[in-house]
Amino acid sequence: MVCTYWDICVDLANNLGIDHTLEESIRVLFSYSLLKRGSSASDDSFSIHPLVHSWARLRLKSEPEKEIEKATEAFEIIASGLSKSGSDKRSTADWVFERQVMPHINAVMQHIPAQYLALGTANIGYEACTLGNIFQSHGQYKQAGELYECALAGYEKALGVDHPDTLTTVHNIASLFDDQGQYEKALEWYGRALAGSEKAFGVDHLHTFTTVNCMALVFREQGQYEKALEWYERALAGREKALGVDHPHTLTTVNSMASVFNNQGQYEKALEWYERALAGEEKALGVDHPDTLSTVHHMAFTFDKQGQYEKALEWYERALAGREKALGVDHPHTLSTVHCMALVFDKQGQYAKALEWYERALAGYEKALGVDHPDTLSAVHNMAFVFDMQGQYEKALEWYERVLAGREKALGVDHPSTLATVTCMASVFDKQGQYEKALEWHQRALAGYVKELGVGHPDTLTTVNNMALVFGKQEQYETALECYERALAGCEKALGVDHPHTLGIVHNMASVFGKQGQYEKALEWYERALAGYEKLGVDHPDTLTTVNNMAYMFDNQGQYEKALEWYERALAGREKALGVDHQDTLGTLHNMAFVFDNDGQYQKALECYERALAGEEKVLGIDHPQTQNTLRSLANLYQSAGQTERAQSLQARSYAPKSPRN
Repeated sequence: MVCTYWDICVDLANNLGIDHTLEESIRVLFSYSLLKRGSSASDDSFSIHPLVHSWARLRLKSEPEKEIEKATEAFEIIASGLSKSGSDKRSTADWVFERQVMPHINAVMQHIPAQYLALGTANIGYEACTLGNIFQSHGQYKQAGELYECALAGYEKALGVDHPDTLTTVHNIASLFDDQGQYEKALEWYGRALAGSEKAFGVDHLHTFTTVNCMALVFREQGQYEKALEWYERALAGREKALGVDHPHTLTTVNSMASVFNNQGQYEKALEWYERALAGEEKALGVDHPDTLSTVHHMAFTFDKQGQYEKALEWYERALAGREKALGVDHPHTLSTVHCMALVFDKQGQYAKALEWYERALAGYEKALGVDHPDTLSAVHNMAFVFDMQGQYEKALEWYERVLAGREKALGVDHPSTLATVTCMASVFDKQGQYEKALEWHQRALAGYVKELGVGHPDTLTTVNNMALVFGKQEQYETALECYERALAGCEKALGVDHPHTLGIVHNMASVFGKQGQYEKALEWYERALAGYEKLGVDHPDTLTTVNNMAYMFDNQGQYEKALEWYERALAGREKALGVDHQDTLGTLHNMAFVFDNDGQYQKALECYERALAGEEKVLGIDHPQTQNTLRSLANLYQSAGQTERAQSLQARSYAPKSPRN
């Protein structure tokens, strides 16, 4: 018979204040090797043989009157030992400790008699709510839901439906639905909590404002930004009146409103509100307080959205230094900053550095939160995206499949995060030229988004946009335009005409007109996109992409001088904003070479192609499709120039077809 030992943490006993040694209490088990210590000096757990567990359970079953008593005691011991856990302020050691104890909670829940849970006492409610908080924070939503339901039943029976503890549990259940992307259910339960709070405490009570603030968050996640602001304003007015303008709870709402402005693409307004929050937090809490550092982190994220990558890194580094000092290097909040810095390196085209930072985040998440936690899976997802950008499509799919399996298990098949992975896999199939498969996966994502978020949600409309991109590559231009028009109408309504998502659709429609040979119409739509993007900044990456593509239209019209003028503008901006070796910068060089070639300026074309090739081999590798494209173009040019030996040398290393990038 193969037997395994069941690990138990000594910390659990220590947290309960047990003053006698475990060795003295169970020395007989040690003598018969039925119990053993952890294998390393740093391992403060011990293991009990399954036979001992079986014997203990049999003894209890032989004495039914003691079964409820002992089950109650086990449940209370675990809950009491974790009473200091579940807080946002807990350390990395707390997160690890919770993960060690969670299997024991599951075991107790499996064997605890139903009669005990049905007793409906306030103690049961408190204990179940405590454990539910822990499971929720670790992304184990099913177990959290079961515990919250137990807590709610206990509180309702013992205290009544409008007692503060009962309403807190209702609030927690709403939060759980929110985490699972079930926004309508979340609003339903928050509405119940709000009605109870207003009745029990009044409309201007702090508990009421907490629920109002959380409802605003759900509206934000649904893409109902104006409604979110309306509810945040209600919470803000109440908190300012009750607590003052610089109270941490007031500043939390200020921070949340800034996040809505971020979602709306109003980056300057977002920064203005973040600065207000930051000034208040530094005054009230200090520069190294976790709440202050959270605002610093959010400001960095806004600079990232503006395409100010160096400034974003500067602010992330400030947040990282503070979080490492205040929370530790492996704390989930610290790892969140590490993760976001990796995202910036990714956008800068520094893929090796991005992977290095993602790996650091991933190792920390796996240690603190486990392999299936949503934050862990997010790091895996973003590593897959880097492999995608490097042209390692099979490796990208392998990693996306790992994420998909984890998210389906932890979050469900229609959770927005799960659907984001489905969308990214569709994008990889698109890049591989598997257009029908790409559409199949986009349609899967679309069905999920429509079901969970509605037809007008930005994520739904982004999926419609993505399907249009595939139809364009299939040369189904009319179908592509129909999809773009649907997405455009929705984004203009939900986000406004100058939101980056809206402008992205305008830009994509221009591309279709260009492919149809309607160059003047394409330029008209590109100009519309450009006017909107320039409000983000003349050197914003999206602005420069539009400039690059307008140059491509002029090239197609045979206006080579004008094309070069616009490519030079794109090149200068990309070198400044992204760096000389960024993938997009090198793409502009390639396109300039193409124009020089068309214009008969062969030496200049060779110089640009050679420069692009050197950068692409360095940054992307020889096998990346973009590098291969440049190789083929350069080989063809050398062949035309009669330099056969050099052409053949390049052709031997290439396999991709020639085409300019746009």
